[in-house]
Amino acid sequence: MSDGASRTPQERALGHVASLASGPPVDPVLRTTLNFHPDRMLHGTSMLDALAEDGVYRSQFVTGTSNGGLTARPGGDRWRWESRIFNGAYDEAPTQLRPVYGALNFRHKPVGAAPRFGSAHFRLTAQTLARTTLCYPDSFLQPSDFGVADRMGLIEIALADSQDDLDDYIEAQIHGPVRPKDHVEALVLDPCYRGTAVEVAALRLGCPVEWHPGFRLGIEELRRHPDYRGQEYVDLGTRLAVDGVLDPRIVGNAARAGHYDPQALKKVWHYLARFGAPGRTADASVRTEPEERVVLDGLH
Repeated sequence: MSDGASRTPQERALGHVASLASGPPVDPVLRTTLNFHPDRMLHGTSMLDALAEDGVYRSQFVTGTSNGGLTARPGGDRWRWESRIFNGAYDEAPTQLRPVYGALNFRHKPVGAAPRFGSAHFRLTAQTLARTTLCYPDSFLQPSDFGVADRMGLIEIALADSQDDLDDYIEAQIHGPVRPKDHVEALVLDPCYRGTAVEVAALRLGCPVEWHPGFRLGIEELRRHPDYRGQEYVDLGTRLAVDGVLDPRIVGNAARAGHYDPQALKKVWHYLARFGAPGRTADASVRTEPEERVVLDGLH
């Protein structure tokens, strides 16, 4: 591969991060996952239906849609973070060439590596790791530790750290297109979507569909943690619960109804993801939150 303008932005980005990376090759059994909410809307169309029509998983720079801070624009935070990490490789590139975001599932979580960004996840093929860069911690924290498939010392760093469950992930940036029918081993859904329009749309994507054990949070457990995100979100979650229980479909229904602040529902989801995950740990701590990812880029 030659240097300079003959290389694509993806090649320049991968080469730059590789020059910063160190450590042993990544375990080939590990997979990158892209967590997202499968029942949200994108410009009036359900997210999965839009993906089935387009066939490509898109970044915030393309969709222009976010349930968090919309900073994927020239000069915005996401733009600056990418410029720093990739040494300006994408600064002048078309937006559709920019990477999409996921996480390396080094803890083998059945719900995906970064459930803070959604109840569903795409599990990418092993081959996509060759065009994946990684960092720890999240890119919004301006990390100095990076990895690529053949130089990946981040797991040791992450294992030595102490993070809240929702922050315990190694961020991954996948360079080049991600097409469900070509680059996804499986779409893994919460069982609350069995028999729903989400399952119908999922079956149109051209990749296998699997089911994880499911997120469920009773209001008794919810009420034990007012300091995690705030009492007002405990109260909202309690109001939304059906028969005393929250699941992803309930939160998604509330999001699509448009009667609630999306940021408030995001915090309710954090409660469900943190305290209603299968096999969750009992402790919790409040930490600074990274920028939430977006429709078709870790939709949340």
